[in-house]
Order: sequence, then C-alpha cells, then structure tokens
Amino acid sequence: MAPQVVELARVVIRFAGDSGDGMQLTGDRFTQEAASFGNDLSTLPNFPAEIRAPQGTMAGVSSFQLHFADHDILTPGDRPDVLVAMNPAALKANVGDLRPGATLIVDTHDFTPRNLAKVGYASNPLEDGSLADLAVHTLDLTGMTVESVKEFGLSRKDAARAKNMYSLGLLSWLYGRDVEGTVAHLQARFARKPEIRDANVAALRAGWNFGETTEVFAVSYTVKPAAAAPGRYRNVTGNTALAYGLVAAGRLSGLPVFLGAYPITPASDILHELSKHKAFGVTTFQAEDEIAGIGAALGAAYGGALGVTTTSGPGMALKAETIGLAVMLELPLVVVDVQRGGPSTGLPTKTEQSDLLMAMYGRNGEAPLPVVAPRSPSDCFDAAIEAARIAVTHRTPVVLLSDGYLANGSEPWRLPAVADLPRIEPAFATPPADGEPFHPYARDPETLARPWAPPGVAGLEHRIGGIEKADLTGDISYDADNHDRMVRLRQAKVDAVRVPLAEVDDPSAADGPGARLLVVGWGSTYGPIGAGVRRLRRHGHAVAQLHLRHLNPLPADLETVLRSYDRVVCPEMNLGQLASLLRDRYLVDVRRLTTVRGMPFRAEQLEAELLDHLATLGEPA
Repeated sequence: MAPQVVELARVVIRFAGDSGDGMQLTGDRFTQEAASFGNDLSTLPNFPAEIRAPQGTMAGVSSFQLHFADHDILTPGDRPDVLVAMNPAALKANVGDLRPGATLIVDTHDFTPRNLAKVGYASNPLEDGSLADLAVHTLDLTGMTVESVKEFGLSRKDAARAKNMYSLGLLSWLYGRDVEGTVAHLQARFARKPEIRDANVAALRAGWNFGETTEVFAVSYTVKPAAAAPGRYRNVTGNTALAYGLVAAGRLSGLPVFLGAYPITPASDILHELSKHKAFGVTTFQAEDEIAGIGAALGAAYGGALGVTTTSGPGMALKAETIGLAVMLELPLVVVDVQRGGPSTGLPTKTEQSDLLMAMYGRNGEAPLPVVAPRSPSDCFDAAIEAARIAVTHRTPVVLLSDGYLANGSEPWRLPAVADLPRIEPAFATPPADGEPFHPYARDPETLARPWAPPGVAGLEHRIGGIEKADLTGDISYDADNHDRMVRLRQAKVDAVRVPLAEVDDPSAADGPGARLLVVGWGSTYGPIGAGVRRLRRHGHAVAQLHLRHLNPLPADLETVLRSYDRVVCPEMNLGQLASLLRDRYLVDVRRLTTVRGMPFRAEQLEAELLDHLATLGEPA
C-alpha cells in the first residue's frame, strides 16, 4: 500500500553524526534540492573546530540544520521536526532540541555498549523507553549501505562512509525531493574515483528505494514551492555573497580588487571564492600572517586598487595597528571581520557578535572609522558594495562585520540587475594646473575626503606615513593645534558619511498610535528578531522592529526614533555592546537581551523575552 502523502507548510531537518560522516555535504545537497524545487529556506551548519575531533564523542559531533517552507521564512528553525542521528553521540547532543512527537531516525549500527558508555549513556536509549515521546525509526543505515554498495569492491570502511548518501536518499524520498541533482554532483565530484562515485550514487538511490518499497514510514510529506518575486535565484552562503559583492564593487568602481588575507575560520571561504575571479580583475594574496595580509591590502590601496582584507576576531586584533595607519593615511580599505566566539582563539566555528566594540574603538589614539553589518547571507552582497562605496568615497578604512552564522548559513538570493547597482566614483586626484603645489590633505567640502593620489603620477608627489600630517600639505607635524585640528577632521569625515534614516517596521502605526515596544538589532540577529516579532504580531501584539546596517555613523534620526517608544530592547549575541553604545550616545534606557552560547537566538526564546517586556508595559499576554 502506498504511504499517505501529507502536505506541510514547513519542515526543519537536522542531520547529525561524527565530524567526517559527511553531514555538511548531506545537508548541503538536501538544501540544493530544496532550492531547486523552489522552497524558501535557511540553513545552520554546526561543526567542531578540530581538524579531526575524537570519533564517537560529544565534542566531535557535526550537524547541519535545514528549514524549508512554502512561504517566506527568516531562520533555520528553532527545533527540528526530524533528527537523523548517526551514532550515540549525535543522538545525545541533539535529542534535547526535539519537541514531543518529532521524528527521530537513528543509525543503530554504532549503538554498542562501548560507544554508549563513551558519551555517558548508562543504558541504551533506544531500548530503555527514554525516547517514548518521539516517533523513533531504528535502522541499520551503515549495514544497509554496505550491502547496497558491495558490488563495487570497496573496503568495509570506505563502503560505510556512503551512509550519508543512503540517509540523504531516504530523506529525499520522505519529503518528495528529487535526487538527480545530487547524482550529477557526485558524478562531477568523484569523476576521478569511479568506484567511489558509483558507490555513493548507488547508496543514494538505495536509500530512496528503501523508503519507497518498505512500510517503515506510513506517511511521506510534501512542501510546495514558496511564492517569490520574479527573477533568477540561486542559493548562496554569506561568505560567497560577500565575495561576489567585492567583485561587483570592483566592477562598479572600475578599480582592480586586491585581497590580502591570512586563512582563518570562518572567513577563509571569502579568500577561496575571490581566488576564482581573476577574470574580473581580482588579485588574491595569501599572506604569511594577518599583519602582512592587511599591509599588502593597504599598499594596494595606496597604489590605486580597492584594497580588501578578511579575517576573524583574533586576526582583527593583529591588524589593529595597520588599520590605525590606514586611518592616518586616509586611504580606502575594506576590512571584513567574520566574527566568531571569543576571546582569543575562542570558538572558531561558533558564531558571536562580540567584535563590535573592537571595530569601533580597537585602535590606539582617536582612530574613528565607519562600521557596517549585513543582516542575512544574501545581504552580505549589498553590504560589501556599501562598505566599498564608503571606503572609496570617503578615503577611509571601513569595517564590515559579518559573523559565522551568516558566513556558513545559506538562503535563496535573487540575482540583482547589474544596471540597478550604484556606481562608485573613485575620482582620483589630478595634477594641479599652472604649477600650483599639490595638497594631499586638501578636502572635498562635502565628504571631507582627501585626494586619492597613487604614486608615479607626475605632479602628485607627496609624503606618506603614520606620523601626524600637517593639514593641507601632509608634511610631518608636531604642532599641537594642527594635531587637534586633524583629529577632529578625521572624526568629522566619518560623521559626514551619508547614512539612510532609520527604517522602523511598525505595521500598527498605520492604524493608530503604533507600538510601545521597539526591538533594535544589528547583523545576523535580523532573522531571529523578525521571526520572534512575527510570532507576537500573530497573537495581536503591537511590536516595532528596527535593524541597523550602519553602526558608525548611526542614522541621524535614531535618537528621535528611540525616544518615541516606551520600551527599547536590543537582542545581541554578546553582553550588550550595541545597547551600551546607544545608551552612551543618546542616554536612552535601551534594555539588553543577550546570548553568548555560540548559536543564534531562537525565535521562541525572543518571543518569550519580549512577552515579558510587554507585560511590564501593561499589555495582556
């Protein structure tokens, strides 16, 4: 009898296993199939930092969560509807996130007494009744995989490694996903290893056929495509979108792009992606360390290129002195910080937003610079162009604050029309006429930017270096009045950056006085805050949302906006850095709502916290 097919609006699936079990590939392939089908989606990869974490331990668990739906969604989901656990460690690390009634598919092959004891199970959870409130399917995925690929002559170890494809085939059948895209991917990926290629394809099809031919699953599901604006779409991660944005910024400005970088998690993929785009005038330089990376990028900016350097928290600390030099030289430089949990080496593969204050103040002396932050993986493209625009227009280093959640997460991205992208004008200096002296620190009256004068141009000869410059001439100066003037000019230049006014999402304002509670965020909290606010609005609560892209300078009307609400709450993945900035700047009682667990907020967590704030305002639950 064919299984019943149930239509769902959305599903959250989490694949979990040992690091090395291919969970990231499995999740990525399911994501690509969901994207091709037309679902809206959001993903959350989660993996250990160690190159080879101990097998079968909690520390070595790798997982990939995918939320796909027939409507617009903002997050990878709070709690999985389905968990695929490849071993006891994966089960123990993730089962606590499941709601009662969720589906649990377990590979029973590694549920041996030794492996159970390794993760602290006193008894087998598959037999002791502790999973009774879940829909548990116990399958020997490893054994069935080995059997399905035995014709290819692989060792048992190599054959068993295809179990991720077997599970992907099974889940693809369960949710009506095609597998042909994954077959093509495997054929290309393992083209030089035909036995591995064929075994993985066979395991994938065997998993799909297992679902189709057995009665283990009485129900299968379908999730229809989501409505979307017309256009061409592709699935994109934040790091890829950010790299594309830098390529686009180079084309929009007519400048060659030079990336000087040292590999560091989770920023390295930007270097990897940009290295593929030499045809678009991109040069990548993998330096021997972080200092050399930014030094080369700043040198490229001096030579007339769009200088870019990418890093994460520890690398930002090393780059601090050169960023200060860029402030003094007043040259365009894009500094990308893909934040991760800190301090020090911290949590390399976990996300956090705790570099905001370092981006704002982490240099010696008064060294102000603009700071921007993307809000979603696809928004990294636009944020990169905006950072380059500010850097080139105002001749200043700009810090672009992404984070690990954005960098590795993915979502559908509608390809922009090139004609709609804003032109960036480098406006290089030209030699003065009639023998007049060139003044390298003369300023544009509107942007306060100094001339961009690459070396080697007759008539533009000037001094360069980190010692204080005399206003206008750029000569070395120890004059106290000059230093006071230059410090204030550098601050005024940052303050002169054009920033759009604050856009508050407050639907209730159209029907009355509007909401009393405003939720302010920045960076990757946009999705969880938006999902939490949606939940409250569905229950009739009036809540406004404001998400900041420009963190320095802030929108000119922000103080007025903040003071127009009875309560302002700022959720952040740190201990309240933006909230402190807003309190300091505007003397407004911005309430902190913080997490530093290496994972993004959950929408249900924000819903509950914001309900408490509404209650203190006298609004009924």
